[in-house]
Amino acid sequence: MSTLDRRTLRNAFGRYMTGVTVVTCLSADGTPVGFTANSFTSVSLDPPLLLVCPGKFLSSFEAFSTCQHFGVSVLAEGQEEVANVFAGYKGDRFARVPHRLDPAGVPLIDGAIARFSCKTDRIIPAGDHCVLFGEVTGFDEADKGGLGYAGGRFFSLGLERQARDPAARSNICGAVVEVEDTVLFESTEQGYRLPECAVPDHAALRRQLRRTLEGQGVKAELGPVYSVFDDAGSGTHHAYLLARASDVSSNSPLVAVPVSDLGSLTYATPALAHMMQRFAAEARTRDFSLYLGDASVGATHQFQERA
Repeated sequence: MSTLDRRTLRNAFGRYMTGVTVVTCLSADGTPVGFTANSFTSVSLDPPLLLVCPGKFLSSFEAFSTCQHFGVSVLAEGQEEVANVFAGYKGDRFARVPHRLDPAGVPLIDGAIARFSCKTDRIIPAGDHCVLFGEVTGFDEADKGGLGYAGGRFFSLGLERQARDPAARSNICGAVVEVEDTVLFESTEQGYRLPECAVPDHAALRRQLRRTLEGQGVKAELGPVYSVFDDAGSGTHHAYLLARASDVSSNSPLVAVPVSDLGSLTYATPALAHMMQRFAAEARTRDFSLYLGDASVGATHQFQERA
C-alpha cells in the first residue's frame, strides 16, 4: 500500500461537515476529564448505541480507554469558546464551563443541544485512536441550532441563514480572501472593495460567491460568515465570509494587500473601512467575531478559527 501524505489526508477528512461535541468521563481517581470531538456517530436505536473516537494523543486517553461511563454533549451555535476550552486549555476546563453531573457523576455541558449519558458497551483499538461504543442510559435535547465544523473552522447554519435577507431589494455577498499574510481586493475609483457579487432569489450564497471568485482567477475555501449588515439608504443587505485562497491566477484583477497595511487604505464605503479595521485587529490573534447589525451600529459574536 502506498504511503499517504498525512496532512493532505487530514485536510480531505476535514472536508466532511460535522457537528461539534464535548466528550467527558471520570479518570480512575474520579477526576473529570473531557475533550472536543467531531468524531461522534449514532449507531443503533435498539439497543441505543453511539460511538466516539478518542485519540491516543489525548492526555486523557487512558481514562477514556478504560472508562465504565462517559457523556457526550452536542454543542449549540455560540458555544465556540466551550469547544476551544476542551480542545486546548491546559488548566481546569470544568471550572471555565458551566456543567451538571449525570447520575454516574459524569459532567455534561450546560447549553448543549443534546446530552447523552452512556454506559461503556465496548472499546475497540483502531490505529491512533480507539472506538468507544456507549449504550445510552439517559439523554435530553433542546430545539436550537447546532455548532458545525468543517475545513478547520466552526460554522453556524443559523447564522448562515441570516446572511441573506429575502426582503432586501438587493443581497450582496463578498469575501475577505486571505493569501498568506495578505487580503485580496478590487481597486476602484471609489476605493478598495472586497470581491463580491449580487445574490439573486433562491441562489445558493456560497456557490454564487465561489463562482464569482473563480471568474476573478481565485480558487478559495470559504469559511464562516464574518459580517452581516443592512444599508438602509440603498436597501441592500450585505454578507461577507472569511476565506482562504488555495490558488490565484497570475491574470487575476485582484490585488493582494498586506494585512499590516489595511489600516492605511482608502475604502469604497465607511462600512467596509470599519470591517477591515476589525479584521486587521482580530487577524493578529486569529480570534474572530461575527458582526450583525446595520452599516454603522451592531454587535459582535465571538468565534475562533482553529488550526
